[in-house]
Amino acid sequence: MKKRRKGLLRLPDPYPRFYAELARVIPDARIYCDPFRTLAYGTDASFYRLVPRIVAKVATPAEITHALKVSHRLKIPVTFRAAGTSLSGQAVTDSVLLLLAGSWKRHEIRDGGERITLEPGVIGAEANRFLLPYGRKIGPDPASINHCMIGGIAANNASGMCCGTTENSYRTVESMNIIFSDGTLLDTADPASRRAFSESHRGLIEEIVRIREDIRGDEALRQRIVRKFRIKNTTGYSLNSFTDYADPIDILLHLMVGSEGTLGFLSEITYRTVAEHPHKATALIFFPDIRNACLATIRLKEGPVSAVELMDRASLRSVENTEGMPPFLKSLPAEAAALLVETRAGDAATLSRQIGEATGLLEGIPTLFPVSFTTVQQEFESLWNVRKGLFPAVGADRRIGTTVVIEDVVFPIERLADATLDLESLMKKHGYEKGIIFGHALDGNLHFVFTQDFRDPDELTRYRSLMDDVCDMVVKKYDGSLKGEHGTGRNMAPFVEKEWGEKAYSLMRRIKKAFDPDDLLSPGVIINENPHVHLENLKPLPQAHEIIDKCIECGFCEVMCPSKDLSTTPRQRIVIQREIARLRAAGENDPMRRELESDYRYLGDRTCATDGLCATTCPVSIDTGEHTRILRSEGKSRLGAFAARWAAGHYPAVAAGVRGTLSALDLARRAFGEPLLGAISRGVRSVSGGRVPLWNPEMPRALFDGTFRDRDRGSGKKVVYFPSCIVRTMGPARADEDQRPVFEAMISLLDKAGFDVLFPKKLESLCCGMPFGSKGFFEEAERKRRELEEALLACSEGGTYPVLFDTSPCLLTMRKGQDSRLRLFDSSEFISSFLLDALRFAKRPGTIAVHVTCSSRKMGLADRIVSLARLCADEVVVPMRVECCGMAGDRGLLHPELRESALSDLKQSLPPDCLAGYSNSRMCEMGLSLQGGIPYQSIVYLVDRCTGRIS
Repeated sequence: MKKRRKGLLRLPDPYPRFYAELARVIPDARIYCDPFRTLAYGTDASFYRLVPRIVAKVATPAEITHALKVSHRLKIPVTFRAAGTSLSGQAVTDSVLLLLAGSWKRHEIRDGGERITLEPGVIGAEANRFLLPYGRKIGPDPASINHCMIGGIAANNASGMCCGTTENSYRTVESMNIIFSDGTLLDTADPASRRAFSESHRGLIEEIVRIREDIRGDEALRQRIVRKFRIKNTTGYSLNSFTDYADPIDILLHLMVGSEGTLGFLSEITYRTVAEHPHKATALIFFPDIRNACLATIRLKEGPVSAVELMDRASLRSVENTEGMPPFLKSLPAEAAALLVETRAGDAATLSRQIGEATGLLEGIPTLFPVSFTTVQQEFESLWNVRKGLFPAVGADRRIGTTVVIEDVVFPIERLADATLDLESLMKKHGYEKGIIFGHALDGNLHFVFTQDFRDPDELTRYRSLMDDVCDMVVKKYDGSLKGEHGTGRNMAPFVEKEWGEKAYSLMRRIKKAFDPDDLLSPGVIINENPHVHLENLKPLPQAHEIIDKCIECGFCEVMCPSKDLSTTPRQRIVIQREIARLRAAGENDPMRRELESDYRYLGDRTCATDGLCATTCPVSIDTGEHTRILRSEGKSRLGAFAARWAAGHYPAVAAGVRGTLSALDLARRAFGEPLLGAISRGVRSVSGGRVPLWNPEMPRALFDGTFRDRDRGSGKKVVYFPSCIVRTMGPARADEDQRPVFEAMISLLDKAGFDVLFPKKLESLCCGMPFGSKGFFEEAERKRRELEEALLACSEGGTYPVLFDTSPCLLTMRKGQDSRLRLFDSSEFISSFLLDALRFAKRPGTIAVHVTCSSRKMGLADRIVSLARLCADEVVVPMRVECCGMAGDRGLLHPELRESALSDLKQSLPPDCLAGYSNSRMCEMGLSLQGGIPYQSIVYLVDRCTGRIS
């Protein structure tokens, strides 16, 4: 609270009043004005930086309504933010940022999947997963669909590779709930709400009608609007609403699409869904030059294809050295280009016919190789990886301190070849030879990507000249669109009038004035009178650390982060580390730097699970968990280093201490009861300043009687089994269904399959090193890893026998830099690879849940554990929105709020008849049991219970 008050003192009037008014409805803990969180939470994927004075995490429509009423009363501007993946500066502000947080995830399937109602916090890919059982999907398919949210998809009219102009948000929206700048709610699907709004906002409705009539009365203008929207166009407001619809509420509804938060807040949207065809085929077709590729596109547009992606030679060159890319990319001619073509159908016969039609359309057009479609999923996914790797390739190859700029423009498809060559020429003219051009050729929509240094005034002038020339070329020569799917934002606001002309732009000004007369909703976005706004408030990207310097701040990492709703995300940690580095390099503002460093200890370090899942969705594979471990290493104390060295050298004593603690807690539980023990634990933790882990009812009992003797049955099938230190010291919790230690279940399973079991020597001293490495004690971690590796090599006779791990994080640790002679397997991986033929499965009735650990995901083993579970149970669920469990070893005990936040969606995602869950990490299972309300145990128990020996 002290820091919060300090932040309030920095605010100019009337922002303290705004803060106080917000706090009447929004909890104070979700309103921020301190330098750390306003900077971290206020940064989006664009190359602009504006630091909000206040950030409020809003969780309900009532909170949005209240915030807008306060904004209306005090005349303070607000900006809305969903996932923050927008590229054009739509979601940054130096006023108040209203950030969707935690909630906004409700959905409702309607009419057998023909419609879906979504709140704005639902991620696009989640919506499609909801619809998958119905063979449907939402129309918009932006490349960022795995990360962006419905609110942003609709507000930007985001499209993508397949939806074009027929299946985007504008064409498939059925209704919306809209909250306007004065706090009024309109449900466009409710006739009563429509009538009430038309009465209460008569002035707005009348202005919509006047604009409609003005357009109808100007045939040249009407024709221009119709013509402009035959191709993709997100520049300015959706003026086609006035030509496509007559009812003012219907016009209003469609104006909201692409309005980028400048006209109101979309609290709910209902889409008409489109078919998701199960049969697909893809071809990567190479042409001698761009012109022939574009000619092929024009022909394919008349055929049964769903996507045609164009890639110029520079694009292909940018990925030719990437792992998995076809080797012949390096030998393509200098002028070569490629099309990635996809066709989809409801059945195999139709797909085969469409492949023939598409191939036939290309007859007579020269190609470098014969046209060949593949229907093999692994093969066509590999082809799409060529396309998906383009933007990351440029980002990864840029010079430190520069940013990646990605723009999109649209041309009439019949002029695509000339326009592409003109765009290439302009990039070369202005010195952007390494820039690449690719895009959705079927819609004439091209993206051009290049790196830019905004620190150098000369470089900024070069960028300005390029954009001026590109805009002139697009508008004057081709009458195209300056924006096709990324939205207008601040980046194109100065050019809206240039594209549309004075008459159409004046209508857009009237639209903004009618909806938002005081210019309080995202001011400066779309309508902006500053001709240089696209060159101002540019984001600095100073050098901070080699691990994070490649970050482009896109936010793709955030969906995977367990602390995203608690403290900070990987993107936000990097933003703060860069600011600390900037302040340190400048040698100024030391108090500010010290404040950021102080706040970072909890918000950036202590609540980081270091799980590394962020790297799995990062376009340039940045593991901020590894960066956190390095920061911990640099900040370790002498006492901490001594304790780590002692623990590494006296591991049996450490294990004995863990057992003793667990035994004492179990005795206290029986003596005092759970409620009193919980209160005592909370008191001790409070007195210790959070240094003592918090007891919980799922704490395992101590294991004192583990017997690890080799089991030689003379079968000839041998396996080395390494029970992790957690498994050797921690038994089941009292409520667990199976009260055996994990290793007993594992040995039982191996016995059924006829395996001889070998254990490494001096097992009690062995550890993979992960507990040390996660805390930044790298020398001790490597010492323990090598000790275990040597023991496993000896026991496996130099790698002759496979090695089985029962805890997936330990296996991942050992696989990093492992001796090539060792063959290491996770339990689910080993069972799938070696035991299936020797076991007879009998499914248990009912539904079970499976949690795929972070380590299993990173090792590509998710399908293994899920497939095993499906052999054992009638129904298997993998809860959505549950990634890392937040336990992170002891992190979830030291900071239980991390675990609670990470698993906040777990319980509601479990079906009512789900009575048990399974995973492959004891600590994860503890946290899952606590949050899910059902017992989680190792997958080994399930497989052992559901199998018998094949006689």
